[in-house]
Amino acid sequence: MRIAIVDDLVNERALLRNRLEQALNGRSVQTDICEYANGEAFIQAAEKQRFSAAFLDIYMPGANGIDTARALRAFDPDCLLIFTTTSTDHALEGFQVRAMHYLVKPFTQKDIDSLTDEMLARIPQPDEYMDIKVSGSDIRLNYQSIVYAEHFSHMIHIHTPAKKTLITRLPFKSFIAPLCQDARFFVCGRGVIVNLEHAADFEDTAFIMDEGSRVFFSRELMKSARQAFMVFLLQRGH
Repeated sequence: MRIAIVDDLVNERALLRNRLEQALNGRSVQTDICEYANGEAFIQAAEKQRFSAAFLDIYMPGANGIDTARALRAFDPDCLLIFTTTSTDHALEGFQVRAMHYLVKPFTQKDIDSLTDEMLARIPQPDEYMDIKVSGSDIRLNYQSIVYAEHFSHMIHIHTPAKKTLITRLPFKSFIAPLCQDARFFVCGRGVIVNLEHAADFEDTAFIMDEGSRVFFSRELMKSARQAFMVFLLQRGH
């Protein structure tokens, strides 16, 4: 998680940084906090590496906070924007750049704690992944990119949402060992594992996947397959 603090006043940046670090450390969140004295320097950095959130002082020399936010939104629609200001006179402009919050100075640690909880709730958590070798190249495969996988001819055939198949040489037990620790995955029988995140429906002895395929399992597994699917849907609903 990377956070930017953009403010032309050193003491204001230091105060906000200290309070953010206190809030984040108390929640055991690893964070890289970067400070910028003006909007131009921040935009240059953001073009090279994305930020999860940015605290922008509205009143700065040169590009003010609103101008900086507009420049950021030209290439980054996802960064959470929090304006630090002494008033909310620019609320309309903030709405136009999808600002998450106005942090009115002077703010308290309680204000930062509450804002931190809201930020963490909005920032997507990174997905689990595994490293595999495909056609001689090392690939980082996110779990969400697995629709289902099947083992035959000593190879794992991994079907993806883009309807591409990645093939890697691995024993089936080794491949599914980490996946079985994740509630999204269900072993459909010998040599087949399915990601319930991509299951659109359940019909007879098959999962109907969101990319159109059907993943079959034996009748002996029907009860456990249905139960796993229902439990997953309930958990996702919460």
